[in-house]
Amino acid sequence: MTAVRCLSDGSGKGVAFGGMELSDAVEFARTNNHSVLVTIRSNGRPQLSNVLHHVYDDGLVRISITADRAKYKNLAREPWAALHVTRSDFYAYAVLEGEVELTPVAARTDDATVDELVAYYRDAVGEHENWDDYRRSMVADRRVIVRFRPTRAYGMV
Repeated sequence: MTAVRCLSDGSGKGVAFGGMELSDAVEFARTNNHSVLVTIRSNGRPQLSNVLHHVYDDGLVRISITADRAKYKNLAREPWAALHVTRSDFYAYAVLEGEVELTPVAARTDDATVDELVAYYRDAVGEHENWDDYRRSMVADRRVIVRFRPTRAYGMV
């Protein structure tokens, strides 16, 4: 195993240090969808949360969270996050950092946020047994989608 560091050069691929590019870290996150989301509290200290993420073909990472939790408040105030992704054996990891965008809070079962939550669920988990119940739950939970665009990565693979 080699420790690697990768900085973005603005091209979306990254500059390799130790043989890993940003695209490699994103690919690692694509194959390991359990992660720890790191946000910044108002006092400057990190706040960590276990999350399920899904990486899309364009490298965008989506995560479903609720608007009543600390991570939402942190991201609304400071739209930056890190995502720590490990392999199941814990001997490899990648940390992706980047800016985030939050959808509006789910307000109606037919709004754009709920539609995006449905698409995220399908992509990350598969079909739901009752989409009407799922949509109602997304509104009741005050769910949002975090759209996370990694721009920097490091890790050990």
